[in-house]
Parts: sequence; C-alpha cells; structure tokens
Amino acid sequence: MMKTNRIIYRIILPVLLLTGLSSAAQRNLLALGPENPPRPVVIYVNPAQGLQFGAFYQGATGGTVIVYPNGSRSTTGSVIQANQGISFSPAIFEVDAEPGTLVTIVNGPDVTLNGSNGGSITLQIGGSDPVSPFIATEISPGRTQIRIGGTLTLTSPLANPPGNYNGTFLVTFIQP
Repeated sequence: MMKTNRIIYRIILPVLLLTGLSSAAQRNLLALGPENPPRPVVIYVNPAQGLQFGAFYQGATGGTVIVYPNGSRSTTGSVIQANQGISFSPAIFEVDAEPGTLVTIVNGPDVTLNGSNGGSITLQIGGSDPVSPFIATEISPGRTQIRIGGTLTLTSPLANPPGNYNGTFLVTFIQP
C-alpha cells in the first residue's frame, strides 16, 4: 500500500505544479489588459495594373508565357516574346491590415480566357511577392503591395488564334 501512495504522489505533484504555472501566466496576461480584436483585412485592386502578358508570337507547337511577380517575363516552347509597345506586368493588389497581421494567399482554379478572334487560352495564377503567407508591414493608411504573376498555356495557332484575350481570376486573401 505504501508504493501506491508514492506513485500517486509523484503523478499529482507535477500536475499541481503545471496548474500553478498556468494560472500565474493567465494572471500576467490579464494584467496587460484585454487585446483588441484584429481589424479585418481590406484588399484594394489596382484596375490599371491587372495581370498583363504583353505581345508574343506563337509557333506551331505552342508553349507558355510566364509573367513573374517581380515583373519579368519568359516563354517556353515555340512562343516568342515580341516588343510592340504592349506592356506586361503582374497583377498588383494592396492590402490594408494592421502591421504584423499574417495573411495567406490562396489562388483560385485555372481560368479560360476567351479571345477576340475566337479561341481560348488557359491561365494559371502564379506566385506572389511577397511570398504567401506574408506579414503586413504598412501602417494605415499605407498598404502592403502584393504582386501576383501567372502562366498562359498555348496549344496551337488554331486553338489560340492571334487577338486579345480577356478574363477574370480568383485570388483569396485569408486572415486567420
């Protein structure tokens, strides 16, 4: 019977010590005062700065056009970049949030862009700068600028004839 009492004592003692530390920590946090609830994140879309792929030529086998968050562009396959005064750029969003707020970006599904001369091209939303998740840094009314790139996938000149292609894509900003 003595052994049982010792075992119970050893189990109960650490539990009591942890409980004492926990309540002391709670008292210290309560002494600091209640924390204000976080301000909701507000996203601003810059309509003049949408995701733009510029001008390019497509060869017989297709390929991709990639616009990176840093503003550069590259192509793969038989796609050739063209400099005809048509600009390319990542989409730019502005996030208004309390400094230190953690924000996660979730890209929506691939999108089909419809061409002005028929045909369609698939758009896949790319990475962001800053990389997701990121921490908001600007003090309101300042805003944290987010750049998001994307990739166009071209298959053939018949499926993707020359022209202007338009569409919309979904990006979700999550504040935990």
